[in-house]
Amino acid sequence: MLPMTMTTTLSTLLAVVLVLSGNTLAQEVISRGDALGNSPLVSLHDVMSDVEAYLDTTVTVEGSVQRVCQMKGCWMELAADHDTSGVRVTFKDYGFFVPTDSQGRVARLEGVFETNVFSKADADHLIAEGVELTRNPDGTATELSFVAAAVELRTVK
Repeated sequence: MLPMTMTTTLSTLLAVVLVLSGNTLAQEVISRGDALGNSPLVSLHDVMSDVEAYLDTTVTVEGSVQRVCQMKGCWMELAADHDTSGVRVTFKDYGFFVPTDSQGRVARLEGVFETNVFSKADADHLIAEGVELTRNPDGTATELSFVAAAVELRTVK
């Protein structure tokens, strides 16, 4: 039998371990693709106000996941906050996907911004998947998107 002070100490230690492990689980991080590097952090607001300055330059962005492709997680929409429109994120070389239940998570991504022009058929397909696109007069659509090479998703608590 253990002395009372040792039993109390062990019980306290066990409680601390349980509390700390609970906090660790609350901050679950899901990583996909490469590890995040040390490219400059830029705000989505800055990018949206001066797109040309950020095209084809590797940067890190943060935001909230607004939507995710429900078929397999092959794209997501990232916004600076819930009151602004976001940017569609795809994943480098179609090499990885995010969980389809990622909506609402906080994301930190590293990659490049690019502009894409989609044919009418491709725009129809993307819109059917839930992507918000603005069509050009001829039925095509032009989009600013982000191609992520590294993704970290965190649960919001």
